[in-house]
Amino acid sequence: MDIKGNSLYAQMQTMSLQAMGQSTTAINADSASIDSVNKANPSSSNFGNMLTDALKTVNELQQEAGDKKAAFEMGDRNVSLAEVMIASSKSGIALDATVQVRNKFVEAYKEIMSMPV
Repeated sequence: MDIKGNSLYAQMQTMSLQAMGQSTTAINADSASIDSVNKANPSSSNFGNMLTDALKTVNELQQEAGDKKAAFEMGDRNVSLAEVMIASSKSGIALDATVQVRNKFVEAYKEIMSMPV
């Protein structure tokens, strides 16, 4: 699977902006619950929230595809083969993108760990 770097970067920026908007609302709503780590470095919590949301989305896509497959196999007339194939493709693409992001993280971690101090 070939993912264009600029397209992936643009999507990640969009997700980052969405995550920052959500966490900014949450911070304003309950400012007393913010711990000292988030006050010192709020960008790390935004990034963590963004990753968590992305993984939840991938999980939801996989569950949706599984549910549609099961419904189609049981003979549910409300679920077409096209819907099952589209849901399966979406979940496959999302999983592939997740694996590629994980590989980039591992590669970056190895590179950082091999830097001389």
